[in-house]
Amino acid sequence: MTRDHDLKRLIRARMSATGQNYTAARAALMAQRATDPSALVSAPAAPRAAADAVDAEPAIDPVRARAEHERLLRPFWREGRITSIPARRRARFALLLELLARFAPGEEYSEAEVGEILGVLHPDIAFWRRELVDYALLERDASGARYRVAARVPNRTGNMAQEVTDWERIWLPRFLGGETRS
Repeated sequence: MTRDHDLKRLIRARMSATGQNYTAARAALMAQRATDPSALVSAPAAPRAAADAVDAEPAIDPVRARAEHERLLRPFWREGRITSIPARRRARFALLLELLARFAPGEEYSEAEVGEILGVLHPDIAFWRRELVDYALLERDASGARYRVAARVPNRTGNMAQEVTDWERIWLPRFLGGETRS
């Protein structure tokens, strides 16, 4: 069930404006809503012990984090499509967040549905699907035929911890919790 009573109307309007099918238009609308920095007031505060408060990271500014994210996207993202695959993993990861925003947390997708959503954005569907799975943003079921958005924020270590941006630290927990879909 959606919180937006006129979601179908918005999707159909996008379909007629862009020529996209229902699935692609819905995914694009959800992504647009999910990546809006104005929907994020501040980073969620985690309870910490007094001793940990000294070592705590400074609060991340959502507007600045989104600006950095958009700077990373700019050379590779035009009119809602991926123009080329970045060689740098940090920019590639920024694109992965944009792709992930087209999926709804809690819903399961067949491989064909995942391909349909990703195919609108770039012709190399298999590459982007593998990247989403490798970064633990999408999870496969035991048979490998069904996909779903990860239930929780993946633990980043080593090189992956260096590749993620502040935008992921702010946006991903809220996206997975359904907070960015209002």
